Amino acid sequence: MFGDMMGMMGKIKEAQQKAEDTKKRLETVYIDEKSNDDLLNITVSVAGAIKKIDIKDELLEDKEQLEDYLILTLNKALSRAKASYDQELAAVAKEGMPDIPGLDMFK
Repeated sequence: MFGDMMGMMGKIKEAQQKAEDTKKRLETVYIDEKSNDDLLNITVSVAGAIKKIDIKDELLEDKEQLEDYLILTLNKALSRAKASYDQELAAVAKEGMPDIPGLDMFK
């Protein structure tokens, strides 16, 4: 029984390390999002950091419109990034969890 517990603890530590490695890797995976008319392009990391914003000159003429574009496009990009981030970490967690009877929270 003690050996089983040590094995489980080892698997949990390994899963934690894989999760940390995945988080680090996701800082370098990017998602591109653009406005419907291609006047604004935004690149964010899957970890949620804004990497690049490209604004066409015609959008600079209307401050209120630019603000609306930024809010909409950033929210879409960050939402996609969060979904990808969560999916990646859930896969790592599921893969690394020891098989404990009655503990099937990732199925």
